[in-house]
Amino acid sequence: MAALRSLVFALVFYGGSIPIVLTAPVSMLFGREALRRHVRGWARFHRWWAAALLGIRARVQGAFADGPALYAIKHQSMFETIEIVVLLPRAPAIVMKRQLLAIPVWGPLARAWGAIPVDRGAGAAALRTMLRAADAALAEGRPIVIFPEGTRVAPGEAPPLQPGFAGLYKLLKLPVVPVALDSGRLWPRRSFVKRPGIVTVRLGEPVPPGLPRGEVEARVHAAINALEPA
Repeated sequence: MAALRSLVFALVFYGGSIPIVLTAPVSMLFGREALRRHVRGWARFHRWWAAALLGIRARVQGAFADGPALYAIKHQSMFETIEIVVLLPRAPAIVMKRQLLAIPVWGPLARAWGAIPVDRGAGAAALRTMLRAADAALAEGRPIVIFPEGTRVAPGEAPPLQPGFAGLYKLLKLPVVPVALDSGRLWPRRSFVKRPGIVTVRLGEPVPPGLPRGEVEARVHAAINALEPA
C-alpha cells in the first residue's frame, strides 16, 4: 500500500508541478511578490498532497526568530526543502547549489525568487556571491535558509558542517536558528517508498552572532542533530 500511495503521489505532485512551474513566468510579470506567492502556492500544493496521499505532516516545536536570522536546517529528504517555504513566516532565501540554478525554466525562477547560489569549488568568490544575494534578501526582511551539511543524509548520520556555513555566519553577523528534523524516517533519501507519520521540526535556541568558528559549528552541529537516534 505504501508503494502504491508513493506512486500516486509522484504522479499527482510532479504532474501538477509542471503547469505550476510553466505558468510561474506569468507571475514574474507582476513582480517578485507575485512570484513568491506563486511559489508558496506550489509548496502548499506539495504539503496538501503529502498529507492526503502519503499521510506525512510536519509538527513544529520551538519558536521562530523575532527578527532576521540564519536558519541552519538538518537535511534528510526533499520534504523539508519544500515545506520550509511555507513553514517560515516569510518567504525564505535558500542557499542552494549553483548547478541547480542552471536548470532550464526552474533555475531562472529560483534566481528571481531570491535563491542564494553556492559554488563549493570557487572559494572566496563564491562566498562573495552568496553574501551579495543574502544582503539583498535581508534588505527585504526575509530569513536566510542553509542546509549546512550540504547534502541529504540518512537518519543517524551527522557529518561535519560544510565550511560555507561558518563563512556566511561570520559575514552576515546574524543569529543562527538551528533546526533538527527526522523526515528521513518517513521519506528516505534513496527509497521511492514513503511511510505515513509526523515529521518533527525542532527549532533550537538561537545561537548569537560573533562566536568563534569552532564554537558556532559545534553548537549548531549538536542542535541540528538533537533528534538523531543515540
